[in-house]
Amino acid sequence: MIFDYLVLAFKNLKKKGIRSWLTLLGIIIGIAAVVALISLGQSLEMAVTGQFSSIAADRLVISSTETGFGPPGSTAVRQLTESDVRLIESVQGVREVIPRLIRITKVEYNKDTEFEYVASIPENKEGRDFIYETFQFEAELGRLLKEEDSGKVFLGSSLKEDHGFEKGIQVGATLNIQNQNFEVIGILKPLSNIQFNHAIYMSEKDLKNILNIGNELDLIIAKIESPNKAEEISEAITRKLRKDRNQKEGEEDFSVETPLQAVSSINSILSAINIVITGIAAISILIGAIGVANAMFTSVIERTREIGVMKAIGAENKDILILFLIESSFLGLAGGVLGAILGLGMAFIASIGANLFFDSQIFNVDPSPYLLGGAILFSSILGILAGTIPAYQASRLHPVEALRR
Repeated sequence: MIFDYLVLAFKNLKKKGIRSWLTLLGIIIGIAAVVALISLGQSLEMAVTGQFSSIAADRLVISSTETGFGPPGSTAVRQLTESDVRLIESVQGVREVIPRLIRITKVEYNKDTEFEYVASIPENKEGRDFIYETFQFEAELGRLLKEEDSGKVFLGSSLKEDHGFEKGIQVGATLNIQNQNFEVIGILKPLSNIQFNHAIYMSEKDLKNILNIGNELDLIIAKIESPNKAEEISEAITRKLRKDRNQKEGEEDFSVETPLQAVSSINSILSAINIVITGIAAISILIGAIGVANAMFTSVIERTREIGVMKAIGAENKDILILFLIESSFLGLAGGVLGAILGLGMAFIASIGANLFFDSQIFNVDPSPYLLGGAILFSSILGILAGTIPAYQASRLHPVEALRR
């Protein structure tokens, strides 16, 4: 009996042809929007989290409060100094402190000129090892800087491609940075952090010389004894810096942040964004449901005589009700399946485009079976709900009245 219902419902939908496809289109667009936006939102969350994952949980990042856009420290009201380094070193629980410089410089290569990020690498072996370990620097080609290296640099993975220059930069090439020549001795393996992949790295001494940098610093990274004491040590550093600068609580011109705090803040923002985009996509689904309801109401009107004939030969109210509900659920199920496939395809295409734009494999869409299954189930239920009133209306038609119309 159920099989007969299914066959008859499928034939009725097939007979409507283009109208059935137009009805499906509304649901397909809605489900595709939900699947694509949520998948991309999850991918974005993983990508942003990856930007902070390069710093271990036992590292604190101290920076000046910025007043605009630019490299760390470049738009600070008051920059960090060597005095701040010594003060942080005196805090109990801090094992090692490494100052960093990150600046934008003019880079000339093969008659092309670009402005690129240049980051400092400490002179001493302990500092270099600290940075290499913290940010997971590994050479894909060539090698990293050593203590005796001067006039040498290594590059982020993206710079070996064209990246603004007519030709990609290779190991052994010479870059003119701020009117001084530097030999490229290595290229890093791709990292999860986009900025690291687009940066040039040179010794701290060389960077200070080409930019005439004095006592100022852009970032200070502190390695602590235990990640479990991160909050406690962070507060101790904040108190000492605040006291040294004679500032009140809440008026600091610096920040002390743990990677976990940064990730938590970003995840909160991304969760809010996901809720908003899901709400926007839900509107599309609602429009699709209205389309199904409209199609089913129209179907009841057009098939009034057919319903009358079915009742005249013995069909009961429940038979008519089930038939129309199966038709509307068919529309919801088919729209859900096609929409899920389309949405997933859109998410993959968008992630590929983003990866090409950023020249890094940071956006990875991971299809969630719960998301796809939930979207299809929701679409099917929505189809049934949208067809409930028209189906009930059809089942209540009196056979004599139906045959007269």
